[in-house]
Amino acid sequence: MNPSGGFDDVTSLTPLHMIDILRKKRDGAALNTREIEFVVAGAASGGLPLEQLAAWLMAAWIRGLTLDETRALTLAMRDSGEKFSPARLGKTAVDKHSSGGVGDKTSFLVAPLAAACGVVVPMISGRALGHTGGTLDKLESIPGYRTALSLPEFEEVLGKCGCSIVGQTPTLVPADRALYALRDRTGTVENPGLICASILSKKLAAGLDALVLDVKTGSGAFLREEKDSAFLAALMVATAEAAGTRTAALLTDMGQPLGCAAGNWIELVEAVELLRGARPAEGPESIADLRQLSLILAGWMIHLGGQADTPESGCERAETALMNGSALRIFLAMVQAQGGDASVFDEPERFHKPGATETVEAWESGFIAEMDTTALGWAVQRTGAGRERSGEVVDPHAGILFHARRGAHVERGQPLGTLYATSAALLEEPKEILRQAIHFSKTPPHAVPLVSRIFTRENAQEYLGNAVR
Repeated sequence: MNPSGGFDDVTSLTPLHMIDILRKKRDGAALNTREIEFVVAGAASGGLPLEQLAAWLMAAWIRGLTLDETRALTLAMRDSGEKFSPARLGKTAVDKHSSGGVGDKTSFLVAPLAAACGVVVPMISGRALGHTGGTLDKLESIPGYRTALSLPEFEEVLGKCGCSIVGQTPTLVPADRALYALRDRTGTVENPGLICASILSKKLAAGLDALVLDVKTGSGAFLREEKDSAFLAALMVATAEAAGTRTAALLTDMGQPLGCAAGNWIELVEAVELLRGARPAEGPESIADLRQLSLILAGWMIHLGGQADTPESGCERAETALMNGSALRIFLAMVQAQGGDASVFDEPERFHKPGATETVEAWESGFIAEMDTTALGWAVQRTGAGRERSGEVVDPHAGILFHARRGAHVERGQPLGTLYATSAALLEEPKEILRQAIHFSKTPPHAVPLVSRIFTRENAQEYLGNAVR
């Protein structure tokens, strides 16, 4: 009997009922492992009605998940389907994952950079979620590129190229497939436990030896406040380490779009421009943050993968792979191995054919003091680059190319962003969002560090112990 007078059913054979689990979570009690496994099994099999899964997600969002609930949910989701083992490839398997941001295309850079430095990168990615873009949607703007590979095909590409970026197979973490789509439609995205379980279940199911997490903070992050993002970062490190995967998490700025392109095809073009070796002094100033962050993340991947003694030396190795063209060759080889037409990158401007284009100019002079990056993400989505309902087709050519960064001084009439939309009718709402989301001042804003904090197994558990939730 438990302290409240009821019987704990962890080892009981008493049948479970979803309505009882819903009431328990609704009333603020923590679920035990058996109850969480029941929910996950029902999500994976389709045996639970969507309205009950949606109600459970909302109860978990409002009441929160304990550390034990989060770990149980992560492992139950990991084990809800088939798992991949990269052991036959004979290399350390390392991956990177971002908690979501606007213009975040680091996956297209870090995967080939790390692969060029001796690790194998089995990257299982997702689609657009809320105001953020989806790695798979971006890759599918390449004609012919296949994100749906079987596990044997996945292994074949990894053996040939050293990296592969795919979506979940129908049998790999099916519980997350169901819950991920529901979270997007029920307003239950921004919860650290749910985010942690969704991200890590896919990564752990890929048989990773090590994982680097890019956890966003700021106006464009799912968790805007630094204390909330830090909690998520520490939570994911502790959860993954408990499952046997070496993990580090970097808290990074999402107070403005990363790089200058936000959309699908235009983000790939920007990533390939960097893979061709463009330095900040040679390319747009706005890609300097993208280049720096990609090298830092790749450095940690190379370090945790045993190919560099420190993250800093890993970063140096990654920059060498960037400048000598080896990472670009790996990326293009991956595109071709997954059925994509890599020749579109020879003349990307000829392939880019948006339905309508318009440039938004600065409506006043001054320093760009602040960007509501979540709003800017919705502006990108409303051009046709994202989806409002699950299964909607996204426009590969839609998006926004930003011409000025936070802290820049602009004159009235100077271009702020070029909008690419599916049709002229879809230009009006994004234009208005931009006017509301970008704020000017007479003095420059304070500089914000690109990476503000790093969590490893040495400090994550201690942070969680001291955190007040």
